[in-house]
Amino acid sequence: MLYNSQMVKNKKILIVGLANKYSIAAGIAESLHENGAKLGFSFQNERFEKFINEFSKNHGGDFTSVCDLTNDAEIKDLVEKAVEKWGKIDGIVHSVGFAPADQISGNIEECISREGFQTTHDISSYSFSGLIKEAYPHMSDNSSIVTLTYIGSQQATPNYNVMGMAKASLEASVRYFADSLGEKGVRVNSISAGPIKTLAASGIKGFKSMLNKHGSNTPLARNITAREVGDTATFLLSDMSSGITGQTIYVDGGYNIQSMSFD
Repeated sequence: MLYNSQMVKNKKILIVGLANKYSIAAGIAESLHENGAKLGFSFQNERFEKFINEFSKNHGGDFTSVCDLTNDAEIKDLVEKAVEKWGKIDGIVHSVGFAPADQISGNIEECISREGFQTTHDISSYSFSGLIKEAYPHMSDNSSIVTLTYIGSQQATPNYNVMGMAKASLEASVRYFADSLGEKGVRVNSISAGPIKTLAASGIKGFKSMLNKHGSNTPLARNITAREVGDTATFLLSDMSSGITGQTIYVDGGYNIQSMSFD
């Protein structure tokens, strides 16, 4: 847990994708708040408005704003609200992922559909690109953008299916935007978190078994927490990571370094 309250002091950071307190985004927000950041939050629709407003109030938020990430006009409105409030944006957290339930259950060749593929990629990958397209002209020097991915982008993971494809697309986006925006003073990275017991993860078939297996097979011999991911995000959004861009940082207890277990 980070205790340096100056790490992101007064940095103006927009958090996109926070939907409940049992989420990685909540862990990131808590770390950023405790380390001095000024926060803004988006919410998908009025269903989440009460929670986000309360969460923002408890974490020193400067504003909240509705934003359907499948709507370019609403993405533009979100960025404009941040600029109106802050002038410049120092950081963005993109914590967004969605796949229809029938796309993340069973064998991919049986469940994949054109509509499911498009929906998953639009929300889980293009939303990141669309957000950066609107925001980058308003980012400050040495600003930072962080998104969240998963090892299912690199390794076939039971039931992850089309979401793994979307996360692979997302990671490629990180590299391309990092390459293009570096000279403009904007860094772009992703965090590949190990499985965490969140509301979103509970929708993946067999997640409980995956969580137990992962925890017993990592070098650290445990699962990681949302707060550990949050502290990593805080580092990436701080000036202490000024030389890091285009990277996927694994926060998974070391699981990704292993090849095969013979136990």
